[in-house]
Amino acid sequence: MDQKTFIKTMRSWQNGSITRRDFLGRTGLGIAAAVVATNMPGLLAGSSSASALGAEKNIGDRLGLATWPNYHSQENLDNFAKTTGARVSMSVFGSNEEMLAKLQAGGSGWDVLVPTNYTISTYVKLGLIEPLDLARIPNFDPSAFQEKFMAQGTVDGKVYAVPKNWGTTGMAYDSAKLKAKPTSWKEFWAIAKDQADGRTMVHDYQLTAIGNALKSFGYSFNSLDPKELADAEKLLIEVKPHLFAINSDIQPSMRSGDAIMAMSWTGDASQLHRDIPSMVYALGKEGGELWSDFFAIPKSAEHKDAAYAFINYLLDPQHNKLEVLSHGYPSGDKRVDALLPTAMLNDPIMYPAAEQLSPLEFGAAATLTSPLRAELMARFKSA
Repeated sequence: MDQKTFIKTMRSWQNGSITRRDFLGRTGLGIAAAVVATNMPGLLAGSSSASALGAEKNIGDRLGLATWPNYHSQENLDNFAKTTGARVSMSVFGSNEEMLAKLQAGGSGWDVLVPTNYTISTYVKLGLIEPLDLARIPNFDPSAFQEKFMAQGTVDGKVYAVPKNWGTTGMAYDSAKLKAKPTSWKEFWAIAKDQADGRTMVHDYQLTAIGNALKSFGYSFNSLDPKELADAEKLLIEVKPHLFAINSDIQPSMRSGDAIMAMSWTGDASQLHRDIPSMVYALGKEGGELWSDFFAIPKSAEHKDAAYAFINYLLDPQHNKLEVLSHGYPSGDKRVDALLPTAMLNDPIMYPAAEQLSPLEFGAAATLTSPLRAELMARFKSA
């Protein structure tokens, strides 16, 4: 491409008639940087490098993100800030109830949040998130995702959220320190009172804490039945004195050895096993949770240009690959899977066998706002 054609292409990008991806694809980044430096002095200086590397407009200098523990590639966050000039300010939560309450209270300062599948309809009903303009997220390709990991982002025909990744909720334990090898939630709770007494962690999250107590009786993970919840509460109160902690961020205590068994999400188990090979992950044979998380934009977001840029940035398959390599959760995007090492694609923590997945349940919307479950969790934590 000669310089005249390049300048014409660059002008098309600047006035919005072609996308940034088209611009970079047609010109090549190296040539772009050289010619822009010659023809538009100062454009590549400081935070203005955002213009050459990815910002289609000035998106501001910050982005507020509400997300989960150990859930992003720091390299991606740093590069997004360098590319766009928008630094990511992260708020980390251990439960969807906590995230919802904070957003309802107002003044969260969030521009992007990461809700779990079953919560999205509630956010829509409460008017807390807005439909997405998919034209501003060209890196989202619906055909790359399984419908079951994408469907709940759409409410009444409008897309309010796009997939981030998916996973399961099981149990992690240090096989070098725990003789028992739990394969069921019934065993998990029994071991917590015996071999792992004082060294077991349970999520600070009613969906999983109560749900996995319910599963030990063979009840639905999402049960709202008062008698079944009473059975779960009795078990939780009985186990409470034997716990090390009720905390959704299990990794620090598992790594230090203060805890040797914990309720765990896929990525926590992946990260622990990667660094400490004796860490094992198991799904309860009675069932449990299968989930998918999404990106959504609150109606109250102050930096919506940054929000769209951030979501689009992370859904780029190359960037999303870095996310998966960092956090160990499957993206659900077949374009990303094609870029991952074979060993990761064959990892049974990330991709359990079909027979292990079949008994698992997605969370139900009614559990999020259930007074019965909220009160039960409060009594468990205060016991």
